Amino acid sequence: EARAAGGLAHPNIVIIYDIGKTDRHAYMVMEYVEGRELRDLLMRHSPFGYRDAIEVCTQVADGLAYAHARGVVHRDIKPTNIMVTSDGVVKITDFGIARMRTSELKTMTGIVLGSPRYMSPEQVTGRMLDQRTDIFSLGVVLYELLTGRPPFQGDSVQGVMFQALNSAPTPPSKLNPDVPRILDFVVAKAISKDPERRYATA
Repeated sequence: EARAAGGLAHPNIVIIYDIGKTDRHAYMVMEYVEGRELRDLLMRHSPFGYRDAIEVCTQVADGLAYAHARGVVHRDIKPTNIMVTSDGVVKITDFGIARMRTSELKTMTGIVLGSPRYMSPEQVTGRMLDQRTDIFSLGVVLYELLTGRPPFQGDSVQGVMFQALNSAPTPPSKLNPDVPRILDFVVAKAISKDPERRYATA
């Protein structure tokens, strides 16, 4: 998995320079990024202006499109895995649970890879994943940037997963009147329950 991510060289993806292991630990040597996590920026400036939200998500989408074209699916897109540099460059971090898209995935009972608030329905139910799971997660991030809150909420992990599988969130423009209505449609398509109804590519 690390080697798959290490083959990615794109301005919007943190570079992995080396991988290895000691007797007790596996490690990756990555590019140092001078910047802030998107989660930190969200906590300070929530919601984002819609133009800033579009700029961030466009750069993430560029990085994902590059990775997906090379068979790598991130599987854990979320604000803590997105960095923004001081000059506004957005970088995707932590391809640590990324897998080659063509890999055989073995479902492990009780183990879910990914962060519940950003997980696609197919991730929640343990189905085979492709690039559209990252598109779903990016749609969730866009929603949160536009509204200041995630689209799927619950009192527990199970509650959040139930929402992701069954509920249609309030359109962003209903929560933030500054958001153009066209973005309601962009978000709704990105976070469709059915992968076939989502955007086919980042």
